[in-house]
Amino acid sequence: MKSRTKAVVIGGGIAGCSTLYHLCEEGWTDVVLIERDELTSGTTWHSAAQVTNFGMTQTMVGLKSHSIALYKKLRDDPDYPVGYHHGDGGIRLANTEGQMQGYRHFASMARGMGVDYEVIDAAECARRHPLISTENLLGGLWDGEDGDIDPAQLCQALAFHARKAGADVYRHTSVTGLTQHEDDTWTVHTDKGDIDCDVVVNACGYRVNEVGAMMGVQHPVAALEHQYFVTEDIAAISEAGHRMPLLRCPISDYYSRQEKNGLLVGFYEQDCKTWGLDGISPDFSNDLCPDDLDRVMEVLEGAFQRMPVLAEVGIKRVVNGPITYTIDGAPLVGPIPGKRNAYCIIGLRAGLGEGGGHGWLLAQQIVHGEACYDTWVIDPRRFTAHATVELTALKAIEDYQNEFRFHFPHEHRPAGRPAKTTPLTPVLAAERADFTVVNGWERVDYLKPNPDFHFTPSFGFDETFDLVAAEVRNLAEHVGLTEVNGFNRIEITGRDAHWFLDRMICGTVQKREGRVGLGYLLNHHGTIKCEATIANLPASHRGPGRIWYGSAAASEYHDMDWLTANIGPDEDVHLRSLTNDQTILVLAGPKARAVLSDCARGDWSREAFPWLSVRECHIGFAPATVMGVSFSGELAYEIHVPNASLYAAYLALRAAGEAHGLKLFGARAVESMRMEKGFLHWKADLLTEFDPFETALDRFVKLDKGEFVGRRALLGRQKDEPNKRLVTLAIDTQRFPAHPGASLMQGNRVIGTVTSGHWGHRVGMNLAYAFVEPEYAETGQQMVLDLCGEHTAAEVIEKSPYDPNFSRMRA
Repeated sequence: MKSRTKAVVIGGGIAGCSTLYHLCEEGWTDVVLIERDELTSGTTWHSAAQVTNFGMTQTMVGLKSHSIALYKKLRDDPDYPVGYHHGDGGIRLANTEGQMQGYRHFASMARGMGVDYEVIDAAECARRHPLISTENLLGGLWDGEDGDIDPAQLCQALAFHARKAGADVYRHTSVTGLTQHEDDTWTVHTDKGDIDCDVVVNACGYRVNEVGAMMGVQHPVAALEHQYFVTEDIAAISEAGHRMPLLRCPISDYYSRQEKNGLLVGFYEQDCKTWGLDGISPDFSNDLCPDDLDRVMEVLEGAFQRMPVLAEVGIKRVVNGPITYTIDGAPLVGPIPGKRNAYCIIGLRAGLGEGGGHGWLLAQQIVHGEACYDTWVIDPRRFTAHATVELTALKAIEDYQNEFRFHFPHEHRPAGRPAKTTPLTPVLAAERADFTVVNGWERVDYLKPNPDFHFTPSFGFDETFDLVAAEVRNLAEHVGLTEVNGFNRIEITGRDAHWFLDRMICGTVQKREGRVGLGYLLNHHGTIKCEATIANLPASHRGPGRIWYGSAAASEYHDMDWLTANIGPDEDVHLRSLTNDQTILVLAGPKARAVLSDCARGDWSREAFPWLSVRECHIGFAPATVMGVSFSGELAYEIHVPNASLYAAYLALRAAGEAHGLKLFGARAVESMRMEKGFLHWKADLLTEFDPFETALDRFVKLDKGEFVGRRALLGRQKDEPNKRLVTLAIDTQRFPAHPGASLMQGNRVIGTVTSGHWGHRVGMNLAYAFVEPEYAETGQQMVLDLCGEHTAAEVIEKSPYDPNFSRMRA
């Protein structure tokens, strides 16, 4: 065995083999894979091995397209060919118009990635798959690239080519421990000796937390038993003259694909079963769980109705093996939170179909720091401290039970709620608040008119439309109040704090005491990494002078990792997270100053406390820190309150607001108003794929201020024409908001992609943000938006259609 290598990948399934192969493809050939048994001996060997191009985000479609292209290349390799049935086609069925709307949206979204889906009716579904019944069927989504692959051959081929490039694979070698050193390198301890390396990768399937424990982390991954059976030969298949398409059925919770001249049929039963939560036998390898077909009888009856031939054929064999899930069903591929030079590629419930792409994106992150796509949808840091194994198990069960039922916009399923709350959560619930979820936090979405009100999740405008309009109207005319919990807040101290931020932020950093500024942090490629509010708190009885770094709730682990990784060895900079200690109450509207003046001592006039100021005070008797900032475009204050005093501050604001028409508002109203102002959301509109100039943030860049992270790369990017530019669009329909991923067209050519959409209630416009080709970015440019299958006119408008001079928020 080697004693030193560049990277060690732990785990010999599809995740590990794909990572090893792609590290070699990216130029790292001095790499090692360690497997405790044989390659594919965990989950991979018993995989149903379906390879679909279907994904619900562009990143997922892109990585699956890469998998398909890679597998075709391996299939055709004369040195080590892989058995791959590509292009059998596959249908996702639907029996509701809502599902069909979703399929039309996904078809629009995939088109921007060069992938063509077809939305077909029930008769066409039956024509393409003659074994199915059209009873209770509206139609489906056709993926012509669908197929299946031999899992063992695939992994062996990936390992073969990695070895050929210079990598080493050590089988029958157990990892016994992991040690990280002061220089952030690692030693991987095994039963056959130690290997020192720069980077370690956890690719351990259902044993992920055994290796995680060796580095002091617990990953939100849980395993469930999953059963499928293979039938005897079916005459209709033998006689068809072509391979049967794959089938995925959200109506009856099963899937099927051709296996020789029979069918492989798998089940997602409601009475599903977790596996291995209390430990896994060291002897469980190349092994299965006991068969339990009684558990799937209800699902099987639905499969018989959809595919009557199943009732007439015998079962050849049954497979029941563990597969892994995360909290939201998407895998964890990327940096391990809180660790340096440590990565994971875990929770791959559909590992064979996606694994080629996951390994590709992970290898790019390891070697280059970023991937070609923004990978937040699979980033391990999207879950924070609430992501326990117990919560993961609840969400995994829920996701398993809804395997083929996609999430609708604004749909938040009930399992594992509420994970994070504040003292105000039950108070706001009593005020008839309906809640959305942000990084586990229960946040007010909108206010219900009565306790029995429920909206219907849909891709169209739903029953909350008028309710949100009323919230916005009251705020614009009077004053509104909402809670913004979970806002990421990092206290930065030390003599080099401002110098450090100046080096991290691409524009001017506000250094004056009592003032607030907005800045953008770039990665080493010159594209956008983080967005942050920087507030300079003067010294007081609460503490010395300090800086508050504020960013999106979802960025809690992400931003802490980035800041920590970039502190220089000689810099006196200290970071402390306050995210879970304080909560923001947002007071917004033309009468906000009057409400604040009625419940907080001091002079709150425009002259004494102008826009972008910060001050410590008391709201009633509750200690608070107030910032004059606005995400709504109205006069507004962020009131940061310790959670222990949050209810007291809330009561004081409500009492002071009675005379000024104060009402509550929620996140949907905020979304509407921020779009009218041209304000952007991190990981919706602010992506690592684009630099600040492409993202219309020119005014936040100061290239002549000296060195900052990403400056040289940004200068290099300026020599070339931009790939895309972010624009604001007016959409000519009142049926649908523009959904992220929807394609913008000129003729039959895709020229851009929507990132955000919402109705602007103050301007009376259906608004969207989108990245488009530069020649279509000028105001007045016309294009067509494929919105849930309807081709709708769209026009580029000014970035801020509401109060473009910012006069209202400066009032």
